[in-house]
Amino acid sequence: MPILEMHLLEGRSVEKKRKAVAAVTAALVESLEVPADTVRILITEHSAEHFSVAGRTAGQRKEAEAAAQQAN
Repeated sequence: MPILEMHLLEGRSVEKKRKAVAAVTAALVESLEVPADTVRILITEHSAEHFSVAGRTAGQRKEAEAAAQQAN
């Protein structure tokens, strides 16, 4: 029984998450040759201030991108 964890930033619609888990399930069924009803996927959503890359939160990165766009 495959069990996958997906960590995402908050903000994606229910529709997009449903589409993602359907696609991931289909890929596992094909690649691992397992029945779809054995695939388990756990989605954990994180706020922009609870996810960071290179010492900067996703919120800080988004703010910096917005400021750069305004400067152009």
